[in-house]
Amino acid sequence: MGIEQSGTRTNPRLDLGVALMEFIAQEGDFIGTQILRLFRSQVQKGVFPAITRECLTRAVNTKRAKRSGYNREGVITVDVSFACEEHGLENALDESERALYASDFDAELACTKQILNLLLIAQEVRIAAALFNTSTWTGATLYTDNSSAPWDAAASDVIGQVLAAKEKVRALTGMKPNALIFSETNRIRLLSNTAIKAAIQYTTIPTEEAVTNALKGLFGVEYILIGKGVKNTSNKGKDFSGSDIWSDDYAMVARIATNEGSLEEPCVGRSMLWVGDSPENTTVEQYYEDNIRSDVFRVRQNVDELVIDASFAHLMKVDA
Repeated sequence: MGIEQSGTRTNPRLDLGVALMEFIAQEGDFIGTQILRLFRSQVQKGVFPAITRECLTRAVNTKRAKRSGYNREGVITVDVSFACEEHGLENALDESERALYASDFDAELACTKQILNLLLIAQEVRIAAALFNTSTWTGATLYTDNSSAPWDAAASDVIGQVLAAKEKVRALTGMKPNALIFSETNRIRLLSNTAIKAAIQYTTIPTEEAVTNALKGLFGVEYILIGKGVKNTSNKGKDFSGSDIWSDDYAMVARIATNEGSLEEPCVGRSMLWVGDSPENTTVEQYYEDNIRSDVFRVRQNVDELVIDASFAHLMKVDA
């Protein structure tokens, strides 16, 4: 009697994962995990010590009396809880479909790209909703309504608005924001702004990259992060109805982490990634399902996107 086996055996597809990561890098539409930078956690849930503004700006007594010791300080942190949750999608590739598409394109890669894109869109939507959030960023120290001088009006003082928002963050935390975040729609609007046009008019070759670098210097930030992703708001099977993931109603200055490997860097937030289950932000797997004669491709992640300290960012309303 032979060996009978039921169920499936899942195999990691590292080759597909590498190809998909190259695809993501080329597309460049997703900025969420650049703002809430990944931290690779060995546990699914827990508490980590975060350095918040209170830790950095406390008043202390530094005076030393003769023949006495110095006042001592330790590392002061605030406990932040996290609980990673699994997200994932599958796509089946029938044997007949593999043969049909063999002369046209790599069916496996195309099959996996589709669900990868949808998974990343869902993550981007979660992060955009967490950051462009007037419930979290409320009150004059965290939120400014500039809708009376919107970014789609060429004469609006966009530079002054951004510099004022940066100063709000510095006053709250003692640190300057290092990133300016806005949508692709607002990038196009900024190119028509009178003051910005005057400031960058001598850019040698006004490519998109050159203009972005010029804006970094103009606004005094290390990162200009432009949300280009689009989501389809229609249900499956309905006509496409697209909208920007990052609303053109808002822009944000923020202090973002620059290092994935350490939590000691003060920042607005993090994306916790449970590497015990999901080694990368997008993990690709494959198994064969005999009853449908199909290879099933799966892309998944186990994450928790966190706002750690809202004081390290300032939200601006920039559209009427």
